[in-house]
Amino acid sequence: MRNKPIEQIYENYTPEDFAVWKRLFQRQMNNLRKHACGHYLEALDIIGFNEDKIPDFKEVNAVLMPRTGWRLVVAKELVPNEIFFSLLADRVFPATCWLRSMEELDYIEEPDMFHDVFGHIPLLTHPDYADFMASLGRIALRFIDDSTIIDLLSRVYWYTIEFGMIAEDGKIKAFGAGIMSSVSEIVHSIGDKSRKVAFDIADMIHLPYRTDIVQPVYFVIDSYEHLIQSAGDIEKALEGVEGRVVQSGV
Repeated sequence: MRNKPIEQIYENYTPEDFAVWKRLFQRQMNNLRKHACGHYLEALDIIGFNEDKIPDFKEVNAVLMPRTGWRLVVAKELVPNEIFFSLLADRVFPATCWLRSMEELDYIEEPDMFHDVFGHIPLLTHPDYADFMASLGRIALRFIDDSTIIDLLSRVYWYTIEFGMIAEDGKIKAFGAGIMSSVSEIVHSIGDKSRKVAFDIADMIHLPYRTDIVQPVYFVIDSYEHLIQSAGDIEKALEGVEGRVVQSGV
């Protein structure tokens, strides 16, 4: 059984861990240099991520907190939605600190550190993106006792934070963590077989998602300012839907 530590003890990382990080980093960067959003690529340098060093949470926090007030904490495993969104409201991102094995490079059943940290953390250096993530947490706290609303809000999180795309200089670029950390997802998302549709809150909250396939549709924003400006509209869209979830599609 895989060891899932409750704190990051850096000296416990093995040579295989460093080899896995390097392999994943190199492989993903081959695609991201062409298809990732500009700020993500800039943020890799800002936050000091590179192929030779597994990120140290303390060092990451020393960069994040002065910029946007966010910090990383260790999560042993998947965090329930109610707790997860409460942490986001406090600008705390729970991340695993273990890495997949060499045999799991292409598929892993639950998020590891490469997804949580490489995928999510760089864009938390962007003020508008960071504010939007906190806003999702704040909205969730208002509806925290309504599992139906939390489920709908989880869809907004899924289609923006996990699998969002952005229009940059006439091209569609990826920014969602689920794309940034997955070879199959980045290749699929920028390909002709995937659908890219305009950011639409109503479509998002009424579109169920699956976690076991590459995504069939991606929502495209105009800017990160667009995201934070949408927070009020997201909250309004969630009002009055208690007890009903429309299973529709775009």
